[in-house]
Amino acid sequence: MATNKYQLPSPYVTASPLQPTEDEVYYRHLDDLKLESPKQNTKYGVAIFGVGRAGTIHLRNILNNRRLDLLYIVEDEEDRLEKIEKYYCLDPKSVRLISGKQSSLVYSDPKVRFVVVSTPTDTHEAIIDQALKHNKAVFCEKPISSDVGVTVKLFALARQVNQPLFSAFNRRFDPSYANIRKRVRAGEVGKVLTVKVCNRDAPMPSLEFLKISSGVFYDAFVHDVDLVLYSLGELPDKVVSFSHATVPEIKALGDYDNVSVLLSFPSGTNGIIDLCRQCSYGNEQRLEVFGEKGMLKAENRAALGNVELYTLEAVSKGPIDYSFPSRYKEAYERELQHFVDVLDGTATILVTEKTTMAVSKIATAVEESARTGKIVQLRWTADEAIE
Repeated sequence: MATNKYQLPSPYVTASPLQPTEDEVYYRHLDDLKLESPKQNTKYGVAIFGVGRAGTIHLRNILNNRRLDLLYIVEDEEDRLEKIEKYYCLDPKSVRLISGKQSSLVYSDPKVRFVVVSTPTDTHEAIIDQALKHNKAVFCEKPISSDVGVTVKLFALARQVNQPLFSAFNRRFDPSYANIRKRVRAGEVGKVLTVKVCNRDAPMPSLEFLKISSGVFYDAFVHDVDLVLYSLGELPDKVVSFSHATVPEIKALGDYDNVSVLLSFPSGTNGIIDLCRQCSYGNEQRLEVFGEKGMLKAENRAALGNVELYTLEAVSKGPIDYSFPSRYKEAYERELQHFVDVLDGTATILVTEKTTMAVSKIATAVEESARTGKIVQLRWTADEAIE
């Protein structure tokens, strides 16, 4: 054939191409094949408080992580305990399923190294306080508390007992967002001019959840602003929010479902957050960082993104991921593994006290702007600076 002259040497006699470092699943597969135990290979005992909207995700990831030994499930809806046991095929001799009234069993058990807290926000303080006082590390769904004073107190206690207190901002662990952050910090787009985050939720959260969610700014917006801070490493000096309750049931809760936020940074960067509690076509999650040298963008993911339909009339693709558990499945897994690495001493905690406090402070300011319709100024001390 005419193209024979272009044939490459056999791949068996040439050097193997380097695999992209972003392909973590492939490297994990290679580790599984090698069966080389890491220097730190401790198995940690875990107790999980709350098996609801977020708790079910954490429970599955705990069960799937070979480094973790599930010892307790604490659930206040006692009629669910037997169902949980049967559904997950749990051995009651290995995993104790108890109500919150029996939580002292968790705190006093030396085999429990850390607790996962995924109960309603107003219960976090008591659980975290007792866990820390009994020298347990804490992995907590955000927010730590809707009361800034309580959050400050709990972090102070964590430092006192020398145990990590982790606020679970899972989007930091999404591979695409982490990749954008790395490239922004490397100067690939030059000076950043605008950061845009789009967060449109599907399916719409239940009213039962919204009643205990602490409101849209502490439940949903905190993820978006954390993503902005994670990308930039800078704190805003002015914020303004245009927020509306377009759904009658949400309005009756005194909350909002359609939120736009503008953030102004001292460097001249602008932040734009577009947040909505409903989206008819799926869980729209996008991040865009625009700079003087170019733009980096993370688009929506699609469960069937490699399936396309070609007809005479049009070409169509599969829908985007429908819900947050599917969109952030990998992020939730990596987040939990990161916490294990922190306990091993092989990683530095990625969500710091300063970040957690900054996000809370900004959320409070944005809520104030939504209520008053005014631009809110933010002042930061040198001690509050983030990286």
